[in-house]
Amino acid sequence: MTNSIKLTAGDTFPLTEATSLDGTVVNLGKAHSGADWQMLVVYRGKHCPLCVRYLNLVEEHQEALKAIGVSVTAVSADSKAQLEENMEKLTITFPITYGLTEAQMKKLGLYISAPRSEQETDHNFAEPALFVINAEGTLQAVDISNAPFLRPELGVVVNGLKFVRDQGNYPIRGTVAY
Repeated sequence: MTNSIKLTAGDTFPLTEATSLDGTVVNLGKAHSGADWQMLVVYRGKHCPLCVRYLNLVEEHQEALKAIGVSVTAVSADSKAQLEENMEKLTITFPITYGLTEAQMKKLGLYISAPRSEQETDHNFAEPALFVINAEGTLQAVDISNAPFLRPELGVVVNGLKFVRDQGNYPIRGTVAY
């Protein structure tokens, strides 16, 4: 096993780019669509049915997120062809990108897994993560998982972000060193 550096709440989100299906290079930490905060959803890839389900659940919370000024983007290490195939199972309207590299995964502190077989996928992939980046480009909230079944409940996330946004000066939690 190797040790990795994990991004923590209060860190500046590093410049990380991936590509959308139309070929546009996207800054994953930058809010869009009139929002000033960004939620980045890292998912394992098309081989993961739990990821497809989670991304479709994120879509169900889109309006509530937009109402509090939070945009959403998703990313995986999949290829363009794999993402195109996966789009048949997704009912999302938020941007989704592909091509996350292992170097980027490490920079973000993600857990990385190798495929169990060639039938699963043809590349190492990131395990799930959720990053909420505030208007200053700082990580407001971080959830990094090593398994697809350990993800935050989206209704709780949305309600929590609404509370934080409504407070105006709510501090970033979990920043005391130990």
